[in-house]
Amino acid sequence: MAVRITQLTLLFALLLTICRAAVVEKYFNLTWVMANPDGLQERKVIGVNGTWPLPVLEVNKGDRVIVHVYNGLGDKDTSVHWHGLFQNGTTHMDGPSRVTQCPITPGTSFTYDFTVDQSGTYWYHCHTDYCYPDGYRAPFIVHDSDAWFADQYKEEFAVTVSDWYHNMVEDIRFIDLANPTGAEPIPDSFLFNDTMNTKVSVQPNTTYLLRIINTGAFVAQYFYIEDHNFTIVEVDGVFTEPEEASLIYIAVAQRYSILFTTKASTDRNYGLVTIADQVLLDGIPDTLVLNQTNWLQYNPSASFDPVNVTLNIADENPAFDDYSLVPYDKEPLLENPTKIINLTVSMGILDNGKPYAFFNDQTYTHPKVPSLYTALTAGELATNEAVYGEYTNSFVLNHLEVVEVVLTNNDGGSHPFHLHQHNFQVVSRYPPYGEDFYSLSDNVDPQAFDPNNHTAFPEYPMRRDVVVLPPMGNIVIRFVADNPGVALFHCHIDWHMQQGLAATFIEAPLEMQKKIKIPEDHFAACRAAGVPYAGNAAANTKDLLDLSGQNKPAKPVPAGFTARGIVALVFSCIAAFAGLAAITWYGMAPLSASEQEAVERKVASTNVQTAEE
Repeated sequence: MAVRITQLTLLFALLLTICRAAVVEKYFNLTWVMANPDGLQERKVIGVNGTWPLPVLEVNKGDRVIVHVYNGLGDKDTSVHWHGLFQNGTTHMDGPSRVTQCPITPGTSFTYDFTVDQSGTYWYHCHTDYCYPDGYRAPFIVHDSDAWFADQYKEEFAVTVSDWYHNMVEDIRFIDLANPTGAEPIPDSFLFNDTMNTKVSVQPNTTYLLRIINTGAFVAQYFYIEDHNFTIVEVDGVFTEPEEASLIYIAVAQRYSILFTTKASTDRNYGLVTIADQVLLDGIPDTLVLNQTNWLQYNPSASFDPVNVTLNIADENPAFDDYSLVPYDKEPLLENPTKIINLTVSMGILDNGKPYAFFNDQTYTHPKVPSLYTALTAGELATNEAVYGEYTNSFVLNHLEVVEVVLTNNDGGSHPFHLHQHNFQVVSRYPPYGEDFYSLSDNVDPQAFDPNNHTAFPEYPMRRDVVVLPPMGNIVIRFVADNPGVALFHCHIDWHMQQGLAATFIEAPLEMQKKIKIPEDHFAACRAAGVPYAGNAAANTKDLLDLSGQNKPAKPVPAGFTARGIVALVFSCIAAFAGLAAITWYGMAPLSASEQEAVERKVASTNVQTAEE
């Protein structure tokens, strides 16, 4: 009898969810618009329906979302990634070009259609040719009246923090002979809600929910509210046990939701303070302002004074350690992983003298056929990692197995890693959190994870979809392969993604073949882009193990050459060719009148001397 009551209860809950669900349909016409968000320089940005910033999308858990995208940019391919959404059953709607779809070419349309079966704070952005720093990003909020904190606040706000470049991505020389060290481009400014000097109106003695999203391309930021503490209740779409904090560190693509209660007095306004993590920057121009003050507006008649910010605030008051967060659902530690993937991060150059990023000494190079389409057309061979190409860092996962990814950082910089279509448990992290966590000494050697000698794993590990890999440190994450599809795993510093710091997880490919049906307009996008949509990574449909013609990166530096040596060689060759070209040009150039007269005098003198002899 009890079992029957439980079944009826579950059925009633399901029917209630279906009844509450709505269809949210949007039409996006992507075009160039002009914007000047920092007041320093106007530039082109990618707008939706003639406006920028892009619209904030707000839906309820269970809603069906349909977005019709028309590419009116004229000169750029595009796509939309719905960052943090699982896309369970709709992996083809995830958005990364040449991974789960073909790019949307100028003058063509593409429809995203999926159901949101989760809650929390997300965002959407371009995932084609590294274009979201050109303004193509905005919040995507999923409301849930059943959230444990839903009755504890009066109103909510969603805000973004981001870095900003005055030049378009295509005009920034990064993977270039002139930048052999791979130094990331320094932003020109930092924005809050895609602008500056924002005022958020509040009432006294009132509790609010604030959602904070780092939509930047590179730089993490610290955040605090002047003279206010707050309570963390969500990270990356995962509700957490309440944790009090006064300062948080938000890497690019990470999100936090916090509750805060305003003061009783309205005699002044208080700063919403952001501080860029200067450790990530190779240099700080005199014109770059690292800290920004925006405000909680208690009283519009009171002054709005910038907060006197200490740039090394983390040394004096360390940010909250997200590793200590406990998910509200208390999902226990995933035990006994059956698939272990070891990935070592490094940075370096290839034999073309340009800087790249590597997993296990391999830089990601996109296949000719999007990996999802290979999985759907490879038949039984879809379980063979070879068909996805030698240069895509592909790993095939069995359905429902527990997967462990061990990340080791051989680089002196931190890296925020994002897994598409999942969140994951963070079961180990080294070094322990402290003032040197994001900026270890140059003398520290890489610290690999030792599965036989490590600190105890948490009973209820933190879950999120973006985690920071410390410099010279390591991270261990775990998740269940319960979402058949193709999931990209990559550093969310967009410059590092551009350098090839990515891997591809091919999850339950035979299950995909049974369940995934690609809409016709997706194939039409491939035809318009001239991208094949069947066969292996080389577009071979006859012999799936023949990868002749696959896309390849530049070759590794020859043995015996150091990075400095190859750069010196490349620049020496350039200098030599430039010198030869100059000599050739000079030799072939016509003589001036004075030069011609001097030559004639020399010839005449020589003739006289010869005659006398």
